[in-house]
Amino acid sequence: MISCKISVGSDIQQVERDLEHRDFQILNGSAEIGTLPRKLHPFTSINFTLISMLLRVRSKDGTVRITVDGADTFKDIADKTAAAFNVTDTSNMAFGKGPSPQEAAPLPQLAHQTVNSAGLKHGDMIHLVFLETPHLHTPGEHADEPQATVTNAGPAQEFVDIDELKTIQQDPVDDLLEKQDGLIARSRDSNFCRHGTNAMCDYCMPLEPYDQKYLEQNKIKHMSFHAHLRQLNAAQQSKAASSTITKQLPPLEEQNYKVRVPCSGGHAPWPEGICTKCQPSAITLQSQPFRLVDHIEFSSASLIDNFIHYWRATGCQRLGYLYGRYEPYTEVPLGIKAVVEAIYEPPQEDHMDGLALSLPWQEENSINQVAAACGLQPVGMIFTDLLDDGTGKGTVVTKRHVDSFFLSSLECSFAAEMQRLHPNRSRYSPTGKFGSKFVTCIISGDEQGGIGVSGYQVSNTMVAMQEAGIVEPSMKPSVMLVKEGIPHQRYVPEVFYKYKNKYGVAVQEPAKPTFPVEYLLVNVTNGFPQNPSPAFASVVPFPIENRAGLETQNLGKLSQRLSSCNSSAEYLTALSDFHLLCFIRSSGLLSTEEFTALCRAIMQHDVDTFTSIQQSNGWKTLETVLRESGKPKKKL
Repeated sequence: MISCKISVGSDIQQVERDLEHRDFQILNGSAEIGTLPRKLHPFTSINFTLISMLLRVRSKDGTVRITVDGADTFKDIADKTAAAFNVTDTSNMAFGKGPSPQEAAPLPQLAHQTVNSAGLKHGDMIHLVFLETPHLHTPGEHADEPQATVTNAGPAQEFVDIDELKTIQQDPVDDLLEKQDGLIARSRDSNFCRHGTNAMCDYCMPLEPYDQKYLEQNKIKHMSFHAHLRQLNAAQQSKAASSTITKQLPPLEEQNYKVRVPCSGGHAPWPEGICTKCQPSAITLQSQPFRLVDHIEFSSASLIDNFIHYWRATGCQRLGYLYGRYEPYTEVPLGIKAVVEAIYEPPQEDHMDGLALSLPWQEENSINQVAAACGLQPVGMIFTDLLDDGTGKGTVVTKRHVDSFFLSSLECSFAAEMQRLHPNRSRYSPTGKFGSKFVTCIISGDEQGGIGVSGYQVSNTMVAMQEAGIVEPSMKPSVMLVKEGIPHQRYVPEVFYKYKNKYGVAVQEPAKPTFPVEYLLVNVTNGFPQNPSPAFASVVPFPIENRAGLETQNLGKLSQRLSSCNSSAEYLTALSDFHLLCFIRSSGLLSTEEFTALCRAIMQHDVDTFTSIQQSNGWKTLETVLRESGKPKKKL
């Protein structure tokens, strides 16, 4: 017998239909009043709400019955079903009204939908399907081993409401550049200007930041992101000068090369069916005309020297993550530069010809919190590709040049994945994000045999193709391989690229099966400031993390470093090291509030704040531990 609430107000015929073949009890609070009669008086009107009901859940492992309430969500149904089937993981569950897997909706799409909103009633049956999880290669696996079927299907992009787009929190540099007009000022031309000093003509009026002649004259290959945004806005305003709604639409659009699921074409969803509405259009590769970061500035030369030291000592390659901030770059109209203040080296397995690392790495969130406490964020990555030429002059082999490659196909895929994991938030994209400001730096041999740094990004097209599973690295580093389509498993659209032949004529070629990686690259300049003023002022570097056999971080090194400090100012200088702060954070001796205050005092060189930190319990505990670790150990 199922309990229900009774109140006046509903149609009697509807109640009789709902109560058919069921017995209900009238409850008043917790006291039982009586049993609802099978036939109701024709003038009686009642309104009831079902409190609990039975649902049948059928899967390949059998059928179970679960008790749910009308307010329960499908997440609750999944938990109860998992308990009945003795299953621990619910993330790969999908529910549907029929037994076909194509009709089932994944649990993440239904997690917040209630039983009442789904229209489920007492005794209904729903079907449970366990989705196959896409399998990714691990370093110990081979690509030719049997794998689960993976399709390049994806739901439609999630669009953000226009009113909510205004509330998206962008990077501060984006908010700053939005307020600038970005016009390129020009002085009065003595040869063509025929007006006074207070007048203006076509020869001296300011130029737009996307002016093509100005970019070509100043050898700017890629315009800045905000200049590109101004260009799109101007085109949109001119096309719909009288349309208020069109002017409010965001001008940016993220590329998506996945098969749209579900499709409104009236056919079975992919991979059973496909039409022109849900299949991605053909891709024509071309150089991306803009870049989200125009320059990479290393705050001091010691950053690169300390990073290369590992290769000089071991001969093995190394990778590190760049932490810094974004600032305006005045050399390019409305430009942005990434200012690098620290390089963190995650756990990795390095070799003379490459390296391997796991993603995500264990301490990633903790290190990001340290960076955030210092006012920094991940802005890119850097890795070495160095090989001594054996001459004994300190020169290295020149591997990357115009006749070989600048960024290999494998490195392009890795850069695309990192850019996908670090999206750029933007109010001018319907999805709330567009591209990425994450940069990739390579330290390799230049044309003279010296050690040089090069900066790149991969295009948004490459990120979209990587996410859709259309391309993969090839054995030849200078070309990218386009995967072959597999019926009912993987749909690959046509991919073309254009180039000029020996007669100077533009030719379009299909990328079957490969195309040059140059179409995917976006060059980013790099350098050092004329007057360095790094955020971390420590002169003697603290041992760098994860350099087993070369450098070691321990409490003894920290105690030795701080033992010579006699004032708060000296403490702040000694503690002004990113690797040292990461080590203190990993010790767990300071609370989150104490550590955040310590980082703020160091970055602002605030003596008063540091003096108050020295009186905290966490700092006193740290001093006690360091004092004990600094004592010489007695020999047994």
